[in-house]
Amino acid sequence: MDFQQIFNAAPKVEASAPGRVNLLGEHTDYNDGFVLPTAIPQKTTVYLGLSPDDQHHFYSQELEEQIDVKTSDPVPESFASYIFGCIGVLEKQGITVPPLNVYVTSSVPMGSGLSSSAALEVAMLRGLRSLLQLDLDDVRIAQLGQEAERQYAGVQCGIMDQMASSLADTNHLLFLDTRTLDRELLPFPSGAEILVIDSGIPRTLAGSGYNQRREECEEAAKQLGVGALRDISDVEAIAHLPELLKRRSRHVITEDNRVLEARKGVSAERFGELMNDSHASLRDDYEVSIAGLDHLVEILQKTPGVFGARLTGAGFGGACVALTVAGKAKAIAQQVLEQYNRAEQIGRVLVP
Repeated sequence: MDFQQIFNAAPKVEASAPGRVNLLGEHTDYNDGFVLPTAIPQKTTVYLGLSPDDQHHFYSQELEEQIDVKTSDPVPESFASYIFGCIGVLEKQGITVPPLNVYVTSSVPMGSGLSSSAALEVAMLRGLRSLLQLDLDDVRIAQLGQEAERQYAGVQCGIMDQMASSLADTNHLLFLDTRTLDRELLPFPSGAEILVIDSGIPRTLAGSGYNQRREECEEAAKQLGVGALRDISDVEAIAHLPELLKRRSRHVITEDNRVLEARKGVSAERFGELMNDSHASLRDDYEVSIAGLDHLVEILQKTPGVFGARLTGAGFGGACVALTVAGKAKAIAQQVLEQYNRAEQIGRVLVP
C-alpha cells in the first residue's frame, strides 16, 4: 500500500537517505576519533503530508504498522521513535511542526549494523527541511539526527552514522574527524570493491552493550586525564589502567591509528590487513563480536580474492564487510554464503 492508499491524499514532499557501511573506525566516533565509512546503495525514503487532525500518523511499509501520536504524548516505540525524535528536536529549536502524515519505505536492512536508524532520521529531517523550507545544511541535518537518536531512542551514539548518511556517497570513502567534523572524500583502494554480508543475527543497540562500552571509554579517559580517548595515540600511555579499561582503550587507540594510516592511501592488501586487525581488536579488546560474526569473518578472510574482512557496525550481530578484488565480490559472496549457511543462520548478500 502506498501513501495515497493509507492516508487518502497525495504526499507533499519526498526525501531519502542511504544506509552506510563502515570500513574502519568502529566505536571511535563517540570517543571523538576518526572513521572511514561509505554510503551503500540501499536507502530509506519518507513521504510527508499534512494530517487532517491533531495527531501525527506514521506508517512503515516494511513493518505494515501504523502509529498515531500527539506531540505531547510519550515517545512511541519501534520505528516511530526516530520520526517522533526528529520532530521533537526541531520543536526544541523553536520550529513549529504541524501534525503530519508520514509514510516510510526502506531497503536498508534493520538490525544489520548498516545504520537504518540514521537513514530514517536523515531522510525525515530532509523531508521536514523541504516541507517547512528550513535553513538546515547537511551537517546540521546530521547533528539533529544524532540528537533525535540520543534523546528519543535512548542510544548514546556518536555522529558517524548520521554524517555518513547525510554526506557520503557510494563512490568514495568518507574520512571524518568526529571531533571537528573535518571531512574528506577519498578513493577506494585501487583494484578493490566492497562486499557486505548480513550474518542473519539481528541485534539492537539500546539493548546491547553499546551504552556500557561508551561509559567504560569515558571512565578510561577520565582516569587518563584527557577529554576523550582520541587524545591518546600511544598505547604505552594506558599501561596503568585497570585491565578492562586498558583493553577498551587499546581498541580505540589502535583503531584510530588504523584509520589515520588508511587515510594516507594504502594498497588494497594493506587496507585488508588493517580490516583484519580491526576485527581482532573488536573481538578481543572491545568484546563486541559474537561466534556467528567471527565465523563469517573467518570464512571471508580465508577466501581467495578477499583482502580483509571485519564486523561492521556496533557488533553483537549484524553484518560483516570485506574488501575484495574488483569484479569478484558477487562470486565470492556466493561461495562464502554456501559455507557459512551450512553451520550458521541464513546470511544474505547486501552489497553488491
